[in-house]
Amino acid sequence: MTTFTRHIKITALAVTMGLSLSACGNTVDRLANVGSAPELTRIENPQLKSDYKPVSMPMPAPQEEVTQPNSLWSSNRKNFFDDQRADEVGDILTVMIDIQDEAQLDNETERTRGSSEGAELPALAGYEAALGRILPEAIDPGNLASFGSNSTTNGQGSIEREEEITMKMAAVITQVLPNGNFVIHGSQEVRVNFEKRILNVDGVIRPEDISINNTINHDQIAEARIAYGGEGHITDVQQARYGQQVYDILFPF
Repeated sequence: MTTFTRHIKITALAVTMGLSLSACGNTVDRLANVGSAPELTRIENPQLKSDYKPVSMPMPAPQEEVTQPNSLWSSNRKNFFDDQRADEVGDILTVMIDIQDEAQLDNETERTRGSSEGAELPALAGYEAALGRILPEAIDPGNLASFGSNSTTNGQGSIEREEEITMKMAAVITQVLPNGNFVIHGSQEVRVNFEKRILNVDGVIRPEDISINNTINHDQIAEARIAYGGEGHITDVQQARYGQQVYDILFPF
C-alpha cells in the first residue's frame, strides 16, 4: 500500500467517524429530550459570540446640534415639531407591496399568398429550334418556363396571467440624489425549517410620496425591482436538475 493510498484511507475514515459522531450526538440529544418541551435559547449578548459580525449600513453625515438654555428649539430643526418620516440616509420606512397583476392577450394571424411566373423564347436568331437538342425533352419556345407557388399561414395564440402579492417590509434610504429623491433598499429573509423565503426591493422614491405613517406604496417606486423567491429543499425539488436545464438549452429539437 502506497503512502498516498494510506493517506486517502485515513482521511476517509476520519471524515466517516466525524459524521457518525455528529449524527450520534444529535440522536443522543433528541433521545434525552423525549417527553420534554424544546428548550428556549438563552438570551445573551450577540457581540460576545464567536461568529458575530457588526452590521455596516449607509449612515448620514454627523450633525452638530446646538441648543440654547431654557429653549425648546434646536439649531438643526426646520420645524417646531419633528417629522418622523424618513428623510436622510440610514432612515427606515415601510414599503407596502400589493401587486394584483392580471393580463390577457389574444392574437390571431392568417395570411394567404399566391404567385406565378412565366417565360418564353419565341425567337433567338433561329437558335430556338435547337433547344430541343440541348434540353432533355422537346420544348415549345413560346412556353419556355412556368413557375407558380401558393402559401397559407394560420396562427393563433392566447396568453392569460394573474399574479397577486400582498405584504409589507422595511427598507432603508441608501442614497439621496441631487434632485432630492431617495434611493431605497430592503431585504427580508424568513426561514421555516429547511426552507428560506427571500424578498428584496430596490428603487427610487420622492420624499413627498412618503405618507404621514412613514409608508410608501410599491406603485410609487420608480425603477422598482421587487424579487420574491426562496431557497431550500422545497425549491430544489420544484426545479429541474442542472443536467436537465443544460440539456434543454443545448438540445435544438
